[in-house]
Amino acid sequence: MSMLQIHGKQVTCRGILFDKDGTLLDFLQLWGPWAESLLNQLESQLSELGASFTVEREQVLGTVRNREGQLIGYDLQGPLAIATVDESNGLLAGQLYAAGMPWNEAITTIRHFSSVAMDEVRQRKMAEPLPGLNAFLQSCQEASIPMAVVTSDSTAAAEEHLEWMGIRSYFTSIVGSDRVTRGKPDGEAAVLACRELHILPEEAVVIGDSNGDMQMGRNAGVSCRIGFCPEVEGSHYLYDADVIIQNYDELKIISERSSQG
Repeated sequence: MSMLQIHGKQVTCRGILFDKDGTLLDFLQLWGPWAESLLNQLESQLSELGASFTVEREQVLGTVRNREGQLIGYDLQGPLAIATVDESNGLLAGQLYAAGMPWNEAITTIRHFSSVAMDEVRQRKMAEPLPGLNAFLQSCQEASIPMAVVTSDSTAAAEEHLEWMGIRSYFTSIVGSDRVTRGKPDGEAAVLACRELHILPEEAVVIGDSNGDMQMGRNAGVSCRIGFCPEVEGSHYLYDADVIIQNYDELKIISERSSQG
């Protein structure tokens, strides 16, 4: 059996469940262009209807822009960070409905906008593993620790993004929002991933960058919830984390063989 060492503390680790966006890859690099494209299309459509956003543009999805208008961040507790694409689409369709567009037309229009934005993301393929991730995944594989990705994204999109990064082969299970009835923070996705890794939830470790990930781990009964936050000032969002790391270098796998000598 392997142990995971974090800041001098060791926890039993028979499997690891990773969130995807913001945990395996830079969130803003992938989803920033999608959000900007979607909001630009929506703003243009609202203008044609003689309307505007019902709230400040940055409050619609929880984006943060600088004085020059460049996207530089996002609300870690907002829709862009936590919601599924379908949930975000519903939120945005509400803007068109408020502007007088019938709901069925509004949701169809937003789904088209989202598809256009996603095609732009696919052309860029802007997804790169976060610093230290590859080395950590390799050490887990060498210690025969099975790994899964549990995400609010769709399973197909998650597969695609992992392929872009060249890390798909590390993961035995991919659980997207389309594979469960109740998404994060419910524990259903984590329980399903554990079943596919052939481990019990209490033998698993969850690593994620949102408190929804931590709550999912708590609700599933995992052994340890690790909050991933490269920026210290953002870590206060991770209320339910057992421990918080800024880099994968802070994690070390100790296999049974090495611990015995």
